[in-house]
Amino acid sequence: MSTTIIAFFNNKGGVGKTSLVYHLAWMYSDLGYRVVAADLDPQANLTTAFLDEERLEEIWLEKHHQKTIFGCVEPLIKGIDDIAEPHLEYIANYDLSANKLALLAGDLLLTSFESYLSSRWHELQSRKTLSLQYLSAFWRILQKASIGNKADIILMDLSPNLGAINHAALIAADYVVIPLLLDISPLYGLRNLAQTLTRWREGWKTILANNITDAEPLPAGIIQPIGYVVCQLPMRLDRPAKAYHLLMSEIPKVYREAMLNDREDENISLQDDPNCLALLKSYQSLMSMAQEAHKPMFHLKPADGAIGAHTRAVKNVYEDFEKLARKIAERTQLKTF
Repeated sequence: MSTTIIAFFNNKGGVGKTSLVYHLAWMYSDLGYRVVAADLDPQANLTTAFLDEERLEEIWLEKHHQKTIFGCVEPLIKGIDDIAEPHLEYIANYDLSANKLALLAGDLLLTSFESYLSSRWHELQSRKTLSLQYLSAFWRILQKASIGNKADIILMDLSPNLGAINHAALIAADYVVIPLLLDISPLYGLRNLAQTLTRWREGWKTILANNITDAEPLPAGIIQPIGYVVCQLPMRLDRPAKAYHLLMSEIPKVYREAMLNDREDENISLQDDPNCLALLKSYQSLMSMAQEAHKPMFHLKPADGAIGAHTRAVKNVYEDFEKLARKIAERTQLKTF
């Protein structure tokens, strides 16, 4: 039985997806889940959030990058073997038996896999089953990583584009969460994103039907959207800024039409929209403290500078992310703790 994979994706950059994956990975670990956070974005921002500079130098300057996602696919790129066994970086605790949170580290060299995957997508149109080995690589790597950590859940961070790497990565996903900003560009980009996900989902079904094989199991390519998260919500006296009211009224409608093909003419607020998983503030001052302390915002202590009003803010952030984590767990039918 495969471990649930949740992708956090928007082809518009700067919407807060990496911060979202980082904090949810910590939160699920706090709640008792065993988690693999997978950095499949070649920019590797999730990896730099988890690891200090000394460790980054060790794994990125290593000759064959065996401790990153690139090291896992390098044998395929060289044509010498199948995927390599994934290495996991255990976070926060030196007692590995106690660790619940592990990172599959990203790598800037992963961009070199893009052209290989692009050609394989084209080859599958000619029913070349060998290409399935490449296109299922991410799913198989993540499942191997899951076994290594006995994971309950895999959270996947992706780059903001619709290229071949993300195509293969999203085929590996059971569910997808869409991070959004209150901004016209990512909002109306939802229509293009929804069309692409539908095309990839249906295309993978056709590929599986045309390439019946007795080889290793393959991803189902479900890519089921379970909702959106509005990040960096601007607030004034704990109410959304007036300039964003129009966008707030449009998001539920656009998401429902684009992602769910539901064109029912119904006006619904963000707060009442069942597809809205969370409304998260910008938490600007806490975010800068957290980055300096190299920990999630809700783990900040007075020693990190979280004093006075920040103490209450840290508690609020914890409550926000706990609610979000539990809502995602419910929609993906994860066991509860």
